[in-house]
Amino acid sequence: MHLLRQLGPLHNLPDTPEAYDALLADVVEQALARLTPEGNLEHPDCVDDIGDTSLGVTSLLALAWQRRRDPRLPEAVGRGLRFHLRERVFTEDNPGYPNLRRRGSGLPYARYVLEDGAHPIGDWPSTVWALLQAVNILGTADPIVPDEDRRELVGLAHGYWLWLTEATFFNPQEAGNQAIGCVVGGLMLAGHLPTEAGESVRARAMSLYADEIRARRVRDRGALLPPEHGGAYDNNYGPISLSFLAQAHKVSGEPVFAEDGDALARYLDARLTVGGFDIGGPRYSEQHSGFEAVLGLRHFGRRIGADLGRYRGDTRWGRHAVGPDGAIDGHFAFMLVWQIQDTTRWHRTPSRNPARHQLRAGTVSVAFDQRMTPSLVEAAGTYYLPAAVNRQHGFGPVVDGFLLSRPMGEVRVRDLESDGLSAKLVTKPVVGRDHVLRHVRSLYVTDGVSLWTAVAVERLDGTPYLLAGLPYATDDGDRVRRTAEAAVTSAGPLRLTHPQADGVDHFDARSETTQELAAFALAADPRGYGNPDEGWRHLVTSTALEAAPAPGAPQDLHVFVVRYGSPGPLAPTFAETPAGLTIRTEAFTALIGNPAGDDRGEPALELRRR
Repeated sequence: MHLLRQLGPLHNLPDTPEAYDALLADVVEQALARLTPEGNLEHPDCVDDIGDTSLGVTSLLALAWQRRRDPRLPEAVGRGLRFHLRERVFTEDNPGYPNLRRRGSGLPYARYVLEDGAHPIGDWPSTVWALLQAVNILGTADPIVPDEDRRELVGLAHGYWLWLTEATFFNPQEAGNQAIGCVVGGLMLAGHLPTEAGESVRARAMSLYADEIRARRVRDRGALLPPEHGGAYDNNYGPISLSFLAQAHKVSGEPVFAEDGDALARYLDARLTVGGFDIGGPRYSEQHSGFEAVLGLRHFGRRIGADLGRYRGDTRWGRHAVGPDGAIDGHFAFMLVWQIQDTTRWHRTPSRNPARHQLRAGTVSVAFDQRMTPSLVEAAGTYYLPAAVNRQHGFGPVVDGFLLSRPMGEVRVRDLESDGLSAKLVTKPVVGRDHVLRHVRSLYVTDGVSLWTAVAVERLDGTPYLLAGLPYATDDGDRVRRTAEAAVTSAGPLRLTHPQADGVDHFDARSETTQELAAFALAADPRGYGNPDEGWRHLVTSTALEAAPAPGAPQDLHVFVVRYGSPGPLAPTFAETPAGLTIRTEAFTALIGNPAGDDRGEPALELRRR
């Protein structure tokens, strides 16, 4: 079974001017064949997300005319624009819409679905999208739009802005991408208004960003991020927010958008594996955006010097939104317009700056969560998630069913590169059920092909083991498929266990159920509205790699050593000295300093290749 939306890296899509001209030529032919006598350019099967779609296709035709001067396009643009002005502008309140601050305002808005009261909750983002399609036409369609139609479109766009910022509560879905998109719409609209009105809209847009978006950022993994549906980051909407930040910076020149985009981009770079796989989010766990992410990933990847284009996108939406038949849909067309107008090229080499929440070299990567526990491991093209035992999730020692991974004090980290090896040492104070404070020292070493993990903890009673991950997916090049297999070797006995119980709260990697579907089944709300991250936290048990302690460890320590990504024997040796614990494997010798650290309390680590 293949995951549906994490397909090819987005930087694999051609992005030369010639490629974009060919893309627009295809859009033109589809649109002209679809154009109705009334001027409708919507996909025939479009039902929801409909309020901006015909206007979106119109904006693509206007851009195509600007680039190619196709004589067929002025009439098509005019008919498409007049259709939207005549048929898709609503000024009477949608029955049941819950987010109005002023009833009966008479201000224009776009509907998520056309029928009265059918699904009013989506009207706010639909109006943001319609505003963005409108300002794009204003920026590309001169002189083919008559002055009268242009004045009406400017007035409509201004009305959309006022409805979004005065008639309704701002950002009612707590969706950072929608909110930043609204700000972008205001910044772009300001340039088409008379000076005084434009300055007022620009000032309002900047204050909304400062007070309603930036002031509400959520901290995760050391970064402050625009909240997305109540969470810090969503792997579908986060890159879309990055694109909005890129456009906001390009349009306004305001440094705040660059600073916040840089922070979000570095965060995304740290959580992405080498192969571009990512998982988790408060709206979707596995759904990835496609072309909507390109502008932000390309713009900020270049700014921070990181290969963000490795992000696996939904290549079914690799160029533009499509209907079930693959034909063009105008939803999100504004992102394609901006993407084509932007001349930034992909930065294709990895950042060499060490990141606290990531270890990466060659084809190996480890992304760490807020507590510095691995959230995603990649080695030899296989992706490992944190496993679950007794409702506890993570990587770490387990004794009597208790996972020793939650820190009870400062988590200290040391990064080191030596002799072609990259390493990260994480030292955590933890407390078990016996209330005894222990120190877990976790060393991660990679040569770019394999990953060694060595975990040392004060000797535990009972029969401890290392919870070493849940093998979940494998990279097939252009696709990612589900798996329950792993190329993992342990210094002690290793077993791959599966849940003994049935039910939605026990995840068996051998099943065809995806993590996202399992997470939604455990969430409090229906799919698409619930928080899959929150649902997944309710998981009781999962498939898990369980490694026994390595033989030959010092008498006062349990040491677990696991290698991901290559078969063959693993027989480390150990020596405890006043300076710390020495571990020798077939590939390296490492000295892990004592838990107290150096004279500044920092973890001590020495490493050399054998």
